[in-house]
Amino acid sequence: MEVIIVPDAATIGELAADSAVALLARKPTAVFGLATGSSPLVVYAELIRRYDAGEVSFARSRGFLLDEYVGLPAEHPQRYRSVIRRELEERVDFPPDAIAGPDGLAVDLPAVCADYERAITDAGGVDLQLLGVGSDGHVAFNEPGSSLSSRTRIKTLTARTRADNERFFEPTDEVPHHVLTQGLGTILDARHLVLIARGSGKASAVHQLVEGPVSAFCPASVLQLHQHATVLLDDDAASQLRLADYYRETYANKPQWQGL
Repeated sequence: MEVIIVPDAATIGELAADSAVALLARKPTAVFGLATGSSPLVVYAELIRRYDAGEVSFARSRGFLLDEYVGLPAEHPQRYRSVIRRELEERVDFPPDAIAGPDGLAVDLPAVCADYERAITDAGGVDLQLLGVGSDGHVAFNEPGSSLSSRTRIKTLTARTRADNERFFEPTDEVPHHVLTQGLGTILDARHLVLIARGSGKASAVHQLVEGPVSAFCPASVLQLHQHATVLLDDDAASQLRLADYYRETYANKPQWQGL
């Protein structure tokens, strides 16, 4: 696991975008794993800027969402399919139907999850998976206690996660209790994991995922088992790391050719 600590969100966005652009340069048919929430928005904004500048194209690439709420109407603005369409897909040149997500409105949800796993496999797997982390250490919607080998499935959200997500919903709306989410085993199948965390509210979770034991208590700690995982942090999110100075020194002396 590579831990990179930078001073601001803009730099995080630039570094993650660098990785995506480099991937597309060597593999225009790359498959992206797309996260929602506030953390990846800086990455999407930077990718849109580079697309507008003619520096990158998504015309042959594909994407798969990490998760989706169960039961939100198709037109709901916080349905994750709607969020990705609004924040990225409609603003670059992904082909029609190039981005897929699990259908949280389906009748047979276990079948949807199995089909989603097959779709990712049939696409050749995810090349670059963007991730955030919850304040309790969840990644995607794999709440504490999730199996470290889990696959795409339905999950019940904790009260803490629902409270964290209330800010995205109108006051009269209720955050759904259930979601469909890629499992931790599914996420680990991606070739490169890039996790983004910003702000002091994520500092405890970051400490556990980077320096704590690999444990279902902190699902994001499973990234320690991945051969190519990058953790991008601002100073506040890194504030509880015991080896923060070492991570800064390592990155400052990293060979330029190495990239992320």
